Amino acid sequence: MPGEAAQTFPGREVHVGDGVAFAREREWTEGEVLVTSLPDVSELKLSLPAWKEWFVETARLLCEQIHPRSLAVFYQSDIKRDGEWVDKGYLVSKAAEAATAHTLFHWVVCRAPAGTVTFGRPAYSHLLAFSREHRLAPGQSGADVLPRLGEMTWPRAMGVSACEAVLQFLVRHTSATTVVDPFCGHGTILAVANYYGLHAVGAELSPKRARKALSLALALPPVPERRRERATKAE
Repeated sequence: MPGEAAQTFPGREVHVGDGVAFAREREWTEGEVLVTSLPDVSELKLSLPAWKEWFVETARLLCEQIHPRSLAVFYQSDIKRDGEWVDKGYLVSKAAEAATAHTLFHWVVCRAPAGTVTFGRPAYSHLLAFSREHRLAPGQSGADVLPRLGEMTWPRAMGVSACEAVLQFLVRHTSATTVVDPFCGHGTILAVANYYGLHAVGAELSPKRARKALSLALALPPVPERRRERATKAE
């Protein structure tokens, strides 16, 4: 049923239902970090202007809903549509500013080698993190340009390498215990969060994709001891 947990196994739960309603109704705690990718205009039955309004309003809502000292991380790829370049990094930043959140980092993830001509989407994606109260200490920043996106479990997925970069940052520089994705798709970020010892919670409108998100397993190397120790502390 919409809004109910589809199923649960240790460390991960996926709810079937609307992601906006899920985020609005959730009682967010300081240990929960939002990591998500908002649906593209091609996924919603909206005109481009109406989608832009929805996108900014949804990103603003997410930045406001999370705990003030927590983080909202967005993975977004710009699009080229009908001769227009849609800068999703700008749209997310606009939304965060409206929510009085500041930028913690803005990373560029290479989708294709430099100099590559692409169609539909540019050769990079954005990874942006915001918070209303959290601040980074000196030395806590990561590389501004990530050389590879990594495996994509489906065409609209976050790349595994990009997900790992986010989780490495969270494990090293925050006290996060849970990653929450209200638009989890096939659940790449949820699976990577579990790999790094964090609980994972997702929401997905499609029951079929929700089932995949709940059971997704990635072919990653054995968990290093330092991650195992971090996982123990998170419990």
